[in-house]
Amino acid sequence: MECEKREMDVYRQGKVITDQFYIDDDYNVPDAKHDVKNVILGEGSLLIEDMKVVENYIRVSGKLVFKVLYLAEGEEVRLSALEGRFPFEEMVYMEEGAEGNLFLKLAQSDVTVTMIHSRKLNVKALCELQLCSERKETLSLTSDMDADFPLYKKYRKEQILRLLSIKKDTYRIKEETAVGGTKESIGNLLWTEAVSRKLDTRLSGEELLLSGELLVFCFYESLDGKIDWVEQTVPYEGRMECFGAGDHMYHHIYPNLTDINIEARMDEDGELRLLGIEATLEARILIFEEETVDILEDLYSLTCECKPGIREETAERLLMQNHSKCKVAERLSLPEIKDSILQVCHSSARIQIEHMETEEGGIRIEGVLHICFLYVKADDTVPFGVWQGMVPFSYLMESNETAENMNYDITCAVEQLSIGLLGSDEIEVKAVLAFNSFLRKPVLIQNIEEAEYTPIDMEELEKRPGIVGYIVKEGDDLWSLAKNYSTTKEGIMEVNDLTSEDIKIGDRLLIFKENMSIL
Repeated sequence: MECEKREMDVYRQGKVITDQFYIDDDYNVPDAKHDVKNVILGEGSLLIEDMKVVENYIRVSGKLVFKVLYLAEGEEVRLSALEGRFPFEEMVYMEEGAEGNLFLKLAQSDVTVTMIHSRKLNVKALCELQLCSERKETLSLTSDMDADFPLYKKYRKEQILRLLSIKKDTYRIKEETAVGGTKESIGNLLWTEAVSRKLDTRLSGEELLLSGELLVFCFYESLDGKIDWVEQTVPYEGRMECFGAGDHMYHHIYPNLTDINIEARMDEDGELRLLGIEATLEARILIFEEETVDILEDLYSLTCECKPGIREETAERLLMQNHSKCKVAERLSLPEIKDSILQVCHSSARIQIEHMETEEGGIRIEGVLHICFLYVKADDTVPFGVWQGMVPFSYLMESNETAENMNYDITCAVEQLSIGLLGSDEIEVKAVLAFNSFLRKPVLIQNIEEAEYTPIDMEELEKRPGIVGYIVKEGDDLWSLAKNYSTTKEGIMEVNDLTSEDIKIGDRLLIFKENMSIL
């Protein structure tokens, strides 16, 4: 007996583990920094440095990186900023052992900074981690089988998603933008921020082409001590090598913007009117190819009993790769800042997905948009303020086909955000949220790994009727009838003058046991 095998790699992802923890620590203001009079804005992010399995736990270590914008002590109104880091180590419990490589699906923090006194700050952070494992698994599927005697075989075609590669790569973004002509020249950068606002990717040849936008915000002092700010969209393009990939393949990317550095640079006139932006785009990339595979589904012989040895394998087929957008619009009444807000300087937002559920027509995504905006106040002593709040959203990400047991990877990002002033105590929040999804359905395959052959029980064979009149029932096909009545599809078709294998409920057939045909 000889088996023809088709080997192909498939993707396996473990269960997502979610963990929340708190960081609460005090931070001494460095000697080189001004005394703190009032904290205006505090932000932070998690820098994950290592993940390691320790028995039933995953030990995650890293740092909370935070920065603070504050009003400095003194007779003159002056802003200052500082940055700091707190190391952390978190033990994340996992119910099942991790198979394959660990990867970080989400790391976010909600940071609050308060003043203890002019030289000491308290930093609190609610941190959330989502961890998962992934691996490449090789399936060996039987496509054909031969023996020294005639075998009658049934095949079926399956669309299977083959995994080409799981890879990590980085692209170094280096861009430069000019400060607008109406803005003051830069004297001292107080607060800088760069976030990804848009990222389009596509496979071309053996490369992944990148086309994105960064939203860059800088708060600075001019040369004569005036406070000014600039916010600009900076486009960039790049590429990452993906050996073996082709235009016809599919990919899903998990991007992460890190190592952001913004500095003031001189223009041709020797004035600090340029901003140099450098950042690292880290990407975890999955590349797939859809293939049609012939699989041996069943077999039998008329000369011996054939018992196939079956092992159930699970592959996947692609349901949908989708890039969709959700618009969020909300009016908010803010009596706490009534009559004090003059102008919005800068706004930022973070998506927190709370629930995802498959329903008819797609996947329902429910979550919260965390909003923060910096504004100019009608108060000369404390000229800037910050408002933070939340806007809930619910979005149906449409899909032509859904299944309760489907697997999906979804990444999300804020693509557009605007805060409009409607009155003394009312604002309008408008946002566009981008969702990139990769939906897959499990394919169960009864894979014939071997076959056991035994002699036919001649007494049992003789007891079977030589001619059967049969009325087709629901679910019947010529293959099953031929196997059950020890004949062949071709024999049934010849006796009944059938020109195709299509039969329908109620059809009347004559079935002759093989070698007993009277025709």
